[in-house]
Amino acid sequence: MVKITYVAFDGASTAVEVPLGSTVMEGARDNGIAGIDADCGGACACSTCHVYVEKSWAGRLPAKGELETDMLDFAFEPDEQLSRLTCQLKVTPDLDGLVVRLPEKQI
Repeated sequence: MVKITYVAFDGASTAVEVPLGSTVMEGARDNGIAGIDADCGGACACSTCHVYVEKSWAGRLPAKGELETDMLDFAFEPDEQLSRLTCQLKVTPDLDGLVVRLPEKQI
């Protein structure tokens, strides 16, 4: 398990333990984190699991794939460096301590 902190748009934060091998989106869904809708269930077919990663994490995550990059075009106010789709972030020991911030809304 790794600790991931989800920060709501209003600043409230929730830290949860997420199992290795799952995704950051599944960690949010399974722990009732409001603001990550995950309408497509993790198929990278929507942008409703969009978050902004903390700046200190931006260069430490695996590179975005082409599909994720394309889907981020549909996200609410995407940031080229900080926006990620949580369904595309596989939980590994390297993600322990990850902090993600939720946008004002999901589209």
